[in-house]
Amino acid sequence: MFLRSRQPYAGFIAGFLLFCAFATLLSLAACSGPPLLSKRESFVFGTRVEVLVAGTEEATAQAAIAAVLADFDALHHAYHPWQASQLAEVNTAIAAGKAIAVNAEMAGFIVDAQDFTRRSHGLFDPGIGRLVALWGFQTDEFVTRLPDEKALNDWRRNPASITHVRLDDKRRLVSTHRGVALDFGGYLKGVALDRAAEKLKATGIHNALINIGGNVMALGDKNGRPWKIGIQHPRLPDALAILNLYDGEAIGTSGDYQRYFELDDRRYSHLLDPASGEPVTHTQAVTVLISPLEEPGKTGRRSDALSKPLFLAGADNWREVARELGVSHVLRVDANGNIEVSADFMPRLTFTGESKPARILP
Repeated sequence: MFLRSRQPYAGFIAGFLLFCAFATLLSLAACSGPPLLSKRESFVFGTRVEVLVAGTEEATAQAAIAAVLADFDALHHAYHPWQASQLAEVNTAIAAGKAIAVNAEMAGFIVDAQDFTRRSHGLFDPGIGRLVALWGFQTDEFVTRLPDEKALNDWRRNPASITHVRLDDKRRLVSTHRGVALDFGGYLKGVALDRAAEKLKATGIHNALINIGGNVMALGDKNGRPWKIGIQHPRLPDALAILNLYDGEAIGTSGDYQRYFELDDRRYSHLLDPASGEPVTHTQAVTVLISPLEEPGKTGRRSDALSKPLFLAGADNWREVARELGVSHVLRVDANGNIEVSADFMPRLTFTGESKPARILP
């Protein structure tokens, strides 16, 4: 038996490789010197987080970055799905069949996530926390094991969904299914990107790059040059492709290399099909690029949430799902390592090494 495991939130090991552009020289009439670039890293949402600010005095930039990271930490603790948190309290009430009042922020997340769930025909569903737990991906001490077969069959017969949750006009939440457990792990990093962009702009910072374990958003540019990033190869420690990210754009990747375990030569990733109750095996990674014009104010969360349904949709359905969701820039790596790219995305990508697309699709 071959056995290998990774911690459930080990996105800092994989995810995206963040590639900084080569050093830029600023020529000014009165003086010359190194371009301003401030950087700070942290560990939030179970992954490595990096914020870079260009063209701003160091003290101002670091103060703004610190405020962003503090907000990330607050989000992480408020919406942790299994440790003590506001979200854990909600899930406890749902399991007991009780109604519970939620704050305006959580109510907004629920309504927004329900919209993504309906639009993706259930492929994206933050209500499947109990299924995630069955597979062992909701624990601080990760144990490599298959789920209990009876419990998994029970799920298949009566699956839970965030669409079972109802909110009244007083923000009291009740679920028509006690098996619902909310887990915003596939959505919250995108929310954090959107909020970070707002906070930075509010302090007068308009040139920055925010990287949350490979979910990346760009503001402005890097001292006159585009922000240059790399998309992680799902099976190699290198970049699969490199692209320039422009003002307000965001990218998100779902990959079977981020949280997974291997048992008897088979990989089981955290990306679960809500219908079958099992990890899908037909896809290694999907990356989407989202424009700020597509849904203003939701660029980050769209990049985070919408990579999931495209990952789960598979070879026969991902293009149709992408069209329904309004996603035109997609890169997909199938189970055999073959690369598929949408025609709109192809001109933005520079493939590295021996990587090249097998198919370019309209």
